[in-house]
Amino acid sequence: MRRTLFFLVFIGCLAAPGQTHADIYRYVDADGVVHFTNRPTSGNFHFFRKETLEPTTIEDYVRRYADLFNLEEALVRAVIKAESNFNPHVISHKGAIGLMQLMPATAAYLNVEDPRDPEQNIRGGTRYLRMMLDQFNGDLELALAAYNAGPNTVLRFGGVPPYPETRTYVARVKQYLSQYR
Repeated sequence: MRRTLFFLVFIGCLAAPGQTHADIYRYVDADGVVHFTNRPTSGNFHFFRKETLEPTTIEDYVRRYADLFNLEEALVRAVIKAESNFNPHVISHKGAIGLMQLMPATAAYLNVEDPRDPEQNIRGGTRYLRMMLDQFNGDLELALAAYNAGPNTVLRFGGVPPYPETRTYVARVKQYLSQYR
């Protein structure tokens, strides 16, 4: 029972948020009870292993998914800044959700189960941004316009639609992109 309890505490320490790297130390006492810690309190503890936890910050997700979808990190940051100002809890008046403001239908199409979850939202948003860049042959303005107003709207107008919101959005993302570069 005591070993099970200590093991569960050990696993809980590994899963604790906020710490990304930890040296784990182990000590077996006279009764055979195994103790684990990341802060040894005596010379009885010996190095057990180095532990690395999964990324937990928005920046970690930006790096991971920008790399996965072959996007410039600065571009992903610029879209997030323009869409939500890095607030994962934002819901637009049109119903777009999260950091990269995914519409529910788009989120479902991208297999994003919880668009409020920063990792899922960034994964879906970066994938969608890559799809728009591919659809519009790498033309950043058209891809951003499609991200904002939808690809069919861009195709229908044969370019950036004449909507003030979309034109302002494209200019804003490009401005943030310059700043992040």
